[in-house]
Parts: sequence; structure tokens; C-alpha cells
Amino acid sequence: MKKLLVLLLALCLPAGCAPKQLPEEELPALTVIGVSQMGSESGFRVANSQSIHTTFTEEAGYRLLFEDAQQKQDNQIAAIRKFIQQQVECIVLMPLCVTGWDSVLEEAKAAGIPVILVDRTIQVEDESLYAAHIGSDFQWEGEQAVGWLEETFRDTAGPVNILHIQGTLGSSAQLGRSAALEKAIDRHENWTLLAQLNGDFIQAKTYEVAAQWLDSQPAPPEIHAVYCENDNTAFGAIQALEERGYTCGPEGVRIVSFDATCQGLTYCLEGKISLEVECDPMMAPLVEEVFQLLKEGGTPDKHYYTQERLFTPEDLTREFIDQRAY
Repeated sequence: MKKLLVLLLALCLPAGCAPKQLPEEELPALTVIGVSQMGSESGFRVANSQSIHTTFTEEAGYRLLFEDAQQKQDNQIAAIRKFIQQQVECIVLMPLCVTGWDSVLEEAKAAGIPVILVDRTIQVEDESLYAAHIGSDFQWEGEQAVGWLEETFRDTAGPVNILHIQGTLGSSAQLGRSAALEKAIDRHENWTLLAQLNGDFIQAKTYEVAAQWLDSQPAPPEIHAVYCENDNTAFGAIQALEERGYTCGPEGVRIVSFDATCQGLTYCLEGKISLEVECDPMMAPLVEEVFQLLKEGGTPDKHYYTQERLFTPEDLTREFIDQRAY
């Protein structure tokens, strides 16, 4: 009799004590967000993607559709069209380049789906095709870097030879940072642009093109500064220079870089990078704020610029670098 009672209790308990499951139709609906990330070419980009993934979670009420375009605009356009078909509530776009977006963004607008640009900007005939841009002022960043170079070489009477490593050509980050340097070279008669090399924001490619250029010179060129448009291009340039006997730092080649990732700041603390211009990738919380404002019927500002700083070796400690999120 006891065995029978225990068996009956065992059969009944799971049904009676199990957590009550809500019918599927009563579960809270998730807000579907489509994100087109340009790629994963740099430490900045990886941190930027991590920021998106940690913000737009199911626990926070979102279903995240994330597409990595692998550095191809065609892939981004295809992803946006896919998001439109999936009827997402918002599209977040990290645009690879400045132009070529009008048609696909017109399709998103016709579908009633707002588009938020993150990091880089675009050029479109109708600015209503995107709701807001959240990112950096790349022209300002370049001007800060150039100002530091001007102060550093202010008392140099002889030539100042600068090697320029550019990012992805046609991107707003490349255009803004390049424009600042080019204007400064025009202002200073003793500044010479040795070469402009396309590093595409990628460390391995920068190493390759820098090594090839250095090896093609009839004699080792005198280089006073290398203007690198992100940390990964700086790492590649430093490797190519050091393998050929150059010293990077105050007693040799001054390296200017952008992003201020933990690895970049470590190079700066060690003296290999002379100046780091911060470019903050952790923008997803602000993206969420703008989306919620749109969802409530509000009108966001057209541009939101992140607050950024400059770092030299004297500004840094190991403890400061270790506590950074990227």
C-alpha cells in the first residue's frame, strides 16, 4: 500500500509542482532589431559588436538579428533588404563606406522601418532616409592628432617626413582623418608626405603594404612620423618598421594612432605609440535610447557624437588600461 502511495505521489508531483508555463500567445513579445555590421577588421569593430550583443538581449526584450558583412557593401545592402522582409522594428547600420545607400534606405523608409547609423556616416540626397547617426566626429579627431604633431615639431626647422597609413578608402573615418592631415601638410612648407598607403584598417594588410613600400626605397627613408588611421594599422606599421631597424617612440619615429583600444594604449604606455586619439566603440546603450525615443514617437537629434580624449604615454598607467572595457 505504501509503495502504491509513493508511486501515485511521484506521478502527481511533476504536474502539480512544475512552474506554470504561459501559453505562447501570452509571452511578452520581443522587439526585433536588425544590425548590419560591416565586419570584424579591428579591435574597435569587435568591441563595437560586443556592445550591440550585450545591449540588445532577450532579457532586455529584444530579438537581435545580426549580420556581419565581411567588409563588403553588397553584403550590407543584402542584409538590409533581408531585414525589411523580416519586418524588423529598427535597422542599425554600421556603414562600410559613405555612398551607395540611397536606394536600399528608400526601401526601408517605404516599409516604415527607421534606420540608425552607428560609427560612420553616409552621404544621401535625402537625410530623412536615416533617423539618427551615433558616432565620432572624425574630422575633429584628425584635427586633434594634427595639432599634437604641430606642437611636437613646432621647433623643427628641417623637413618633417610623414608616412600616412589610411583606413578603408571612402569610409567617413578615413575621409575625416585623412582630410585633417592633408590640410596640415598644405599649411607647413617643411612637412613632406612620403606616401599614402591603404591599410584598410587591417593589421596584416598594413604590415604588407608598409613592408613593401619600405623595401622598394633605394635607401632607408628618414621618417619622423607615421599617421595611422586606427590601432590595427599602427600595429602593422610598427612591426614593419621595427623589423627594418627603426625605433618607434620619442627617440625615433613618432606613431600617431586612433581608437585607443587596450592594446593600443599598452603600446602607448610602452612608448611605441606617441599619441592615441580615442574613438569609443561602446555605443549600443545610446542606440537603444534613440530607438526607444523613436518608438515613443519622439524626434531624436540627427547626430550624437561621443566624448573622446587624447592619450600620451605620460597620461597612462597599467591600472587605467586594465579597467577599460575595450
